[in-house]
Amino acid sequence: MPKLIIFDLDGTLLNTIEDLANSVNYALQSYNFPTHPLEAYNLFIGNGVNKLLERALPEDKRNPDFVSMLKVEFIKHYFAHAEEFTKPYNGISELLSRLQAEGYQLGVASNKVHDATVQLVDKFFPEIKFTAVFGQREGYPVKPNPGILEEIIELAQVEKSDVLYVGDSGVDVATAYNAKVPFSGVLWGFRPRKELEEVGATRFAETTEELYRLISQSLI
Repeated sequence: MPKLIIFDLDGTLLNTIEDLANSVNYALQSYNFPTHPLEAYNLFIGNGVNKLLERALPEDKRNPDFVSMLKVEFIKHYFAHAEEFTKPYNGISELLSRLQAEGYQLGVASNKVHDATVQLVDKFFPEIKFTAVFGQREGYPVKPNPGILEEIIELAQVEKSDVLYVGDSGVDVATAYNAKVPFSGVLWGFRPRKELEEVGATRFAETTEELYRLISQSLI
């Protein structure tokens, strides 16, 4: 049974896709680039803001200069509108409260910009005392680099065998593999089960109740 459960944020705890899509489309419109439908962003999100913006740009504009230009507009818009459509997935708030009450340590490891990660976690889960909440910080590599998980594990003072990482994407599977910690995939997020399986995931939860059973019945 794990002692520390670390969650991805976008697509795992929170459905953030509409606010992210709106802010990227705003940045694209600012420079007269074509925008994308909401469903396209399911495949754009997952590797941090720079990769998100790169994927959204026209193919012949995918370079660091254009990414930097878009990033200014994106961040300005996103911090003003990050909570308009974002909400926890069904059962997530109850799951976190239940796990906390039963003594599990909880953490968040996201490729979202750090300040936005903290802002959203504080907004939607104010009663949860997370061991650590980390997003993408300057000078730190993005997932699937395992550093973000290893930092949380060190703060929690537990062994890697006592950790579970929970996420919705192939990036999350690879992050867990690189950190050498157990992983469970959730199927309510942005990416299909096939993507997670192709990277090596073998355990999945379709609902928060299923995830709780995996955790509490030592099925991890």
